[in-house]
Amino acid sequence: MSAERDELLRLVEELPDEQVPQALADVRRHLRPVRERPWPPAWFGSIEGDGTAVGARSEELLREGFGR
Repeated sequence: MSAERDELLRLVEELPDEQVPQALADVRRHLRPVRERPWPPAWFGSIEGDGTAVGARSEELLREGFGR
């Protein structure tokens, strides 16, 4: 999480209850509805795979310490 997002969460927790509705309205003005987000994303399918299914090899990869 970025420092700015962490700070935002902290500040929201400090808001008095009576100020929450106005703050929520302000934040909502900055958001796009989910339906406006294109699917698939532009980066989706941007590289070619080698034809191996990682899911089929998951146990093998985890045994080898994948992601450590």
